[in-house]
Amino acid sequence: MCQFCKPPQTLEATKGCADCRSNFCNECFKLYHPWGTPRAQHEHIQPTLNFRPKGIRTKVNTEHALVSAPLAPVIDTQRSLAYDQLFLCWRLPQESAPAWHFSVEYRRRGVVPGGASRGGIRGGLAAARWGWQRLDEVSGTSAVIDRLEMDSVYVLRVRGCNKAGYGEYSEEVYLHTPPAPVLNFYLDSRWGLHADRLVVSKEQRGARSVPGLSLLQAADHALTSCHLTSDLLVGDVAITQGRHYWACSVEPGSYLVKVGVGLESKLQEWFHLPQDMASPRYDPDSGHDSGAEDALDSAPPFCFLTMGMGKIYLPQHNPLTNNNVPSGLTYPLPPRLGVCLDFEKGRVTFYDAHSLRPLWEGHVDCSGPVCPAFCFIGGGALQLQELVYPPDLLPPLERMNEMPSNISSS
Repeated sequence: MCQFCKPPQTLEATKGCADCRSNFCNECFKLYHPWGTPRAQHEHIQPTLNFRPKGIRTKVNTEHALVSAPLAPVIDTQRSLAYDQLFLCWRLPQESAPAWHFSVEYRRRGVVPGGASRGGIRGGLAAARWGWQRLDEVSGTSAVIDRLEMDSVYVLRVRGCNKAGYGEYSEEVYLHTPPAPVLNFYLDSRWGLHADRLVVSKEQRGARSVPGLSLLQAADHALTSCHLTSDLLVGDVAITQGRHYWACSVEPGSYLVKVGVGLESKLQEWFHLPQDMASPRYDPDSGHDSGAEDALDSAPPFCFLTMGMGKIYLPQHNPLTNNNVPSGLTYPLPPRLGVCLDFEKGRVTFYDAHSLRPLWEGHVDCSGPVCPAFCFIGGGALQLQELVYPPDLLPPLERMNEMPSNISSS
């Protein structure tokens, strides 16, 4: 009822005044809030018996109207990768509220709920029970996760947090860690490098093959075709034991590029051979009973996978493919190519480094030190995969522990 009407004509209240903290009927409200006076500016509300202070009520309503939790982040699957460590990158949708920080959660795929994660316990009791591990309060839009198990699939998700609390999780993504420890090396430009045909980057992590002046002159004098030269480039490390993995990307427009490994002593011989001389290991018959034919059954000193013009040529007798599939097939060139060498078994496996799908497997003679090797025929370019966390940024003690004892510099 109106608090200002005089009985017995008390009318029902139709308005409340937050400033006067009273209820009025229409006539009394006009009477006590004359036009042109400060009271005319009072805010009228619905009639109530519980008047809250105006300042507190306005502040609470404003906060609830303007602040909302961040939307689910979108993970960038092109930039996210698993190499020496796992790198995860994401962004918030344009219509999302800003986030103060992010929470990154990951677990090893195949961990049974109720059992502990084999990758270690970081997230307390919840991680030990469900297998999820968490990186809290990540300030940027990327994160590096280390100390993961090799040859494993990890599930990852992200969510943002602000004053309104945590938002929704992103869609889960799956990243496959390499099958062996990552080998970090540089391209060695000291071995017989033809500066007019092969250019190594300043960081020695990439190389480009270009037609040199001598090749252009030869093409100018030839009527039908010109001689194509092959240029070899090796890594600056020699592997003597263990399993190692590395990755590189080949420019899709390359004419012919070979990626693989080779026996160090045979690679040195290759550099000193004349360019026109055919390799004797491809001679099917020596013409006498010298036993040279038997040597062809042993593991070859080189193992390469050939790619060019956006394709990979998969050689014959591939143990990774079905016997019913015809040999000599081509495969689309992946963004990155992975190479895994098992020195003790003398086995080289090539992967699609993006999905860790094995492409082809071959054998190589590991009777001596083996080096990563690259061969260019015609124009082409390649780039070694950069480490997620470069070793020169590690503390001195950690850097010393990262140096494998079974690898020597060439």
